[in-house]
Amino acid sequence: MLDGHPQAQRLEAIATLAGGIAHDFNNLLTAIMGFTELTLACLEADQVNLPEFKSNLQEVLQAGQRARDLVDQILAVSRKGEQPTTPVEVALILKEALKLLRASLPATFDIRCHLNVSQGFVLADPSRIHQVGMNLCTNAYHAMRQQGGVLVVSLEEVEVDDNPIFHHPQLQPGPYLKLTVQDNGHGMPPWVLERIFDPYFTTKNPGEGTGLGLAVVHGIVSAMGGAILVDSALDQGTTFQVFFPRLSNITARAAAPPAPILMGNERVLLVDDEPQVAAILKRILEFLGYRVTALNHSLETLKLFRTCPRDFDLVITDLTMPHLTGNVLAGELLKIRPDLPIILMTGFNETISAEKAKELGLRDYLMKPVSAHTLAQAVRKALNHQS
Repeated sequence: MLDGHPQAQRLEAIATLAGGIAHDFNNLLTAIMGFTELTLACLEADQVNLPEFKSNLQEVLQAGQRARDLVDQILAVSRKGEQPTTPVEVALILKEALKLLRASLPATFDIRCHLNVSQGFVLADPSRIHQVGMNLCTNAYHAMRQQGGVLVVSLEEVEVDDNPIFHHPQLQPGPYLKLTVQDNGHGMPPWVLERIFDPYFTTKNPGEGTGLGLAVVHGIVSAMGGAILVDSALDQGTTFQVFFPRLSNITARAAAPPAPILMGNERVLLVDDEPQVAAILKRILEFLGYRVTALNHSLETLKLFRTCPRDFDLVITDLTMPHLTGNVLAGELLKIRPDLPIILMTGFNETISAEKAKELGLRDYLMKPVSAHTLAQAVRKALNHQS
């Protein structure tokens, strides 16, 4: 018997993780495929409805963004190193998260928000704050989904001192933002309460979730120097109190207008071994005005470049490819033209970081999926770089 053995626990964790990922991704793919097929069917039937098509595409884009966030959530459990931080207005991010959540909840759920604070800034990666809000609220939804209920989300400024109500080993005296997420769902018994922040621990049925949500929340908050207090009992609901160290003397600034999408007309050599990825990147770049040669093989790319090294102003290469990986290909290209701007793209890799890419002489390092706006900014920045 392997029950209780570390190997058995690891296999159980992997099975739970795989089932949860399959469940979540299949839901997202259902939305992506469904709205796309509906739009194509309308076009084939010559039933053009531009407002409906726009709405369908927005749903596809939103599902894609949620899939990206899911991958990021999974990686956050094992990701090492600090993430870039900036002063973040927590209330604005929580409002956006609740807007997404509200759209997916049935009418039997009532969301009550109290997010008005005057000094609501923390030092964080904005996506991490979004993850905290979405994970806690989704957890509350699961606790109430059988009968519906009320989700209360509030944010307030507090000063932590020696008061016993703030008793937590990680809470140091000082200014904090306290996020409270409260539900009136089924609650948790003590044995569950003791394990809720363990990675892969879940009380959901197989295939209903990854068991990563609260572990991710705990990791994010702890890394920020904050803490989480939980109060729950069977049939009495659950209350999470999250304490974020608050920045003082920062006031809200007017939102900057969105940066324009930068365009150009330079010659770009693009290589990605996934044909669909190469095709969509080529179309985006051509829409931006660039002249693009797209290939799917690294050796073919190197051969072409050797024959005409001055025919291209920029190279964009995938990292993980057969024969020559993107970083090796980039090294060969730079031997031929040391001044060549190169952008490296990858879906996931633990050996190459943005810093390592710069050390190799590359102009930029992009994580997939990349938006058209981000790609446009990176291309323009690489081309305008002064050596």
